[in-house]
Amino acid sequence: MKAEEPKFASHSAKRLTMFLGVRDHDHHGSLLVHLMQRANKAKLAGATAFEALEGYGVSGQMHKTHTLSDDAPIMIVIIDREEPIEAFLRDAAELLVNVLVTVVDVQVVEL
Repeated sequence: MKAEEPKFASHSAKRLTMFLGVRDHDHHGSLLVHLMQRANKAKLAGATAFEALEGYGVSGQMHKTHTLSDDAPIMIVIIDREEPIEAFLRDAAELLVNVLVTVVDVQVVEL
């Protein structure tokens, strides 16, 4: 007889991912900084920014970290319940005009 696997508590959530570049700015400064500050102010469960070595988007222009020029791609990932994610997107909409934004259903496992 096989022992039953333990079940973990979990809940549904959304994963919001925003793709931008390290050089992207709005009229007040770094877009990365502004989005992270808004996420924190909105008291979202957490936000993490990842800097990639290289990447490209719909334009086909290659963005990369290089010793002479830093145009690294950035991903900001936020996971929270649906309502706070939607409220954040409404609040930050004017900052997200040229940013690729994805929202995916996820299951958060509570260990």
